[in-house]
Amino acid sequence: MSAQGHIKRRGWCPGVRRPMATGDGLLVRLHPFGGRLSADQACLVAQAAREHGNGHLDITARGNLQIRGVSEATYPALLALLEREGLAEPEGDGPNRLTVLSPLAGLDPRDQFDTIALARHIENAAGAIKGLPAKFFVAIDGGGTMPLDELGADLHLVALGDRSIAFGMPSSSGLHWMGTSDLTRTPDAVHSILSDFCNLRRKGMSEARRLRDLEPDLIRELVARADLHPAAAPERRPAAPRAGVISHGNGQAVLLALPFGRCRAEQLVQVANWSERFGSGEIRLSVTRGILLPMIASEHVSALIDEAGRAGFITEADDIRLCLMACPGRPDCGSALTSAPADALRIAESCGDLLRQGATLHVSGCPKGCAHPGKADLTLVGRSDGGYDVVPNGSTRDASFLHLSIDEIMLRLSPLNTLNGLRRASPERQP
Repeated sequence: MSAQGHIKRRGWCPGVRRPMATGDGLLVRLHPFGGRLSADQACLVAQAAREHGNGHLDITARGNLQIRGVSEATYPALLALLEREGLAEPEGDGPNRLTVLSPLAGLDPRDQFDTIALARHIENAAGAIKGLPAKFFVAIDGGGTMPLDELGADLHLVALGDRSIAFGMPSSSGLHWMGTSDLTRTPDAVHSILSDFCNLRRKGMSEARRLRDLEPDLIRELVARADLHPAAAPERRPAAPRAGVISHGNGQAVLLALPFGRCRAEQLVQVANWSERFGSGEIRLSVTRGILLPMIASEHVSALIDEAGRAGFITEADDIRLCLMACPGRPDCGSALTSAPADALRIAESCGDLLRQGATLHVSGCPKGCAHPGKADLTLVGRSDGGYDVVPNGSTRDASFLHLSIDEIMLRLSPLNTLNGLRRASPERQP
């Protein structure tokens, strides 16, 4: 099977059945429900990555797992293997997986409802909706330890604390709250919004592929038909931890971070082995682009952290690399215009103090912003000339106000300067 026919499809999202050709070969993306894999499944995927790909994997911001470097010759055997093991998405052109959850779903004592049950209900009901765009997804946030605000989902469902759910969607100023629903009515309200959105597209009333792109009057129409109550904004919570030990209702979890979400096959095997030696035999792919071991006995935490650190995982929440977000970049990604990960690390060397103070840096090799759909304190978008468009306090979708080379960026972010220095662009540098 060839992936070439899929490359130009607007709004297309790769999967197991629909690989995507990129800089290092075909990319095959797995979408396990809730980001969950058993230890045996993780080992199988790692072996498949070695035998059918180049041995490299990515964990995405939606908790998916990508096998990289697959060839046209090896893809058919990989597809057959993943189908046989139940790791291929259903046939069809809709979303490969519609819902995204916290990796602590089902364990977090702070969650105010059963996010897993709601996700299954929404997934099952959405199967009958025709025309749902492949990239459409719903974030289900129980109000717990790991907020999902920054995911950029089409629809955010967030607990309000009184058995009601706030419905939100991304906007230029953060999440825009559309309305609320009782928990018991939430599945029907979600189904109404998704169905009506697809009907608008099917009838030619809108060409929007994402909910946020609808005209305001059409959004109000969807809200009214879903019978949502007046909007209420959930309380803001601290950002989700990206590495370290997390206590929960059933013990402790260990969140292992990976620089830029990149993982070698042997690292995935190591995680699978730790999950069996120290925990429950399950791993969870995290929306923080790391791997969570959900059930680790207290007496094993120290040994696990030590082994993981030596294996190249980030285990400390204050590690400077956690402030960096970057896509695979050139040459691994065919769309990338710059070597995003290498440039991110170079910048970090010159502005470590800023990052230690909590600043976030997103380096994207192209305008798609795959590594981080939300805002960062500084977003850099790769250009064909090898430089970057500069967007302070924004995302790749926001307008830049200047462009700089990587050396100029490093100079302006040196210890003698601050992020504000980026605003002092000379007139001839303005786009």
